[in-house]
Amino acid sequence: MLLWTAFAFCTAAIVYAGTRLSKYGDIIAEKTGLGRTWIGVVLMASVTSLPELVTGISSVTYAGVPDIAAGDVIGSCVFNMFILALLDAIYKPTPISAKAHHGHILSAGFGILLLSIIAASLFLGDRVITIGWVGIYTPLFVIIYVIAMRLIYSYEKRQLAVFMEEMAEELKYEGVSVKTAVFNYCVNSLIVIAAAVFLPELGGKIAEISGLGQTFVGNIFIAVSTSLPEAVVSISAVRMNAVDLAIGNLFGSNIFNVLILAIDDMFFFKGPLLSFTNNNHMVPALSAIAMTVIAVIGLTYRAEKKRLLLAWDSIGIATVYITNLVLLYMMRS
Repeated sequence: MLLWTAFAFCTAAIVYAGTRLSKYGDIIAEKTGLGRTWIGVVLMASVTSLPELVTGISSVTYAGVPDIAAGDVIGSCVFNMFILALLDAIYKPTPISAKAHHGHILSAGFGILLLSIIAASLFLGDRVITIGWVGIYTPLFVIIYVIAMRLIYSYEKRQLAVFMEEMAEELKYEGVSVKTAVFNYCVNSLIVIAAAVFLPELGGKIAEISGLGQTFVGNIFIAVSTSLPEAVVSISAVRMNAVDLAIGNLFGSNIFNVLILAIDDMFFFKGPLLSFTNNNHMVPALSAIAMTVIAVIGLTYRAEKKRLLLAWDSIGIATVYITNLVLLYMMRS
């Protein structure tokens, strides 16, 4: 009971800080003129992914549970795509993919590429090529991340005229300075980090006591908790009608999550991190790829109507997510 109470307390702290991040991210987007898509992919995604970063480093250095680190990152990618389906249920009356900017397909494509490398590395296991103590995928993740940010920035720069028009129509924070927004953003980021520090040890103990195993706990409990900032921020952004901020945060978080896996690998000195983890992580990795592909199809096709509460692409994403949970439970270890 004490473990679950501590887990709930950390989760509550993350939710509290996350509810405030979307507002200040929107203010920064408005004040800088970079647009909500770019801010969502870079600034929002990097900050809301801080729990995964802290959890991952703590897992491999302090707690010694590499499966928690890998499960957190990969499971968070899956949950982020599920959040996209939840946003569609909240957003009315049209499918959210019809409202979103086409530029999100670029960041989604990079996410698919990075997740594919993870899946291939998990398949190779201890046969993966090493550079020092890290796997060859680690420098690849870093290089691809830098290229992704550069290309997304270049694309968004070409859309600057659209963003400037959007800002002219929707200036809402004329009374708030950039300094105030950045300060409050940083304060809430620190709250998120502080709460996330304790998650890996709690997750490891819950896995041991419950008998569910580190792979299952990492992909479900830890991943969901550390993804709560993405969920809260994205939901808040949608309620403010900042759809591109919300979706950019989710796709950007997946890209940043893979970079976090590279950082975790650097801190894991026993060898390539993915060579010391359970192959069952391939299930959520492939699920995340499938969910992202469905999202890309939805963004391209841009359905005009929903079936019940969800568009067809969101139904597909939710179906893959549920299948992922069932498979992980069946293979829990």
